[in-house]
Amino acid sequence: MATELSRVRLIVGLGNPGAEYAKTRHNAGFELIEILLKKLPGSFEKFNKYNGIGFRGRFRGRELLLQMPQTYMNLSGKAAAALAAAEQIRPEEILVAYDDVDIPLGRMRLRQGGSSGGHHGIDSLIECLNSNAFARLRLGIGTAEKNQIAHVLSRFNADEQPVFDNVLEAAADAAICVLARGMGAAMNSFNGWSALPKETEPENSGEQKSNHGGTGFEKI
Repeated sequence: MATELSRVRLIVGLGNPGAEYAKTRHNAGFELIEILLKKLPGSFEKFNKYNGIGFRGRFRGRELLLQMPQTYMNLSGKAAAALAAAEQIRPEEILVAYDDVDIPLGRMRLRQGGSSGGHHGIDSLIECLNSNAFARLRLGIGTAEKNQIAHVLSRFNADEQPVFDNVLEAAADAAICVLARGMGAAMNSFNGWSALPKETEPENSGEQKSNHGGTGFEKI
């Protein structure tokens, strides 16, 4: 019987294709995949298939796939589900990394399953996989006081970028921990992690969810 240690076979990072979206907050998942490709041992073969950019390699003797869907955020599930079906990967064997406006910049949060929290990329995955059982690695990008759409499509400022760079490095370690030791161990190790000094931690760094995915545009 398979154990939790060997469950994840596919890591999907969410974002929007195109130079105009590169390095925006909404492309946090794409950036995580790029960091993982540098941190994971061995080499990964790139392939363009199933409406996504994919990478095939091995981790501790087992095949591992990484994917960056190229369908735009709101249709991410089409790419992920097509790859999963072709490779006979179950939803519970998928880890999805993405931006989250309800987690402060400098923090991340791992969890197994659950609702989309209003994120349209996750809505698409739940619909196309017909399941919400996949694991999530949510990368905090902070929230905007006014225009949330403009916020997620903006780039980090000079003060924020080093903080987010640290988050990406730690999040890649968290994803590798999921692969090596399972979700439970990774959650225990990384859900309390912060890139910010303790005295600068925001008072509310919790899980209150807003309908932040509601851009109204298919490409977002």
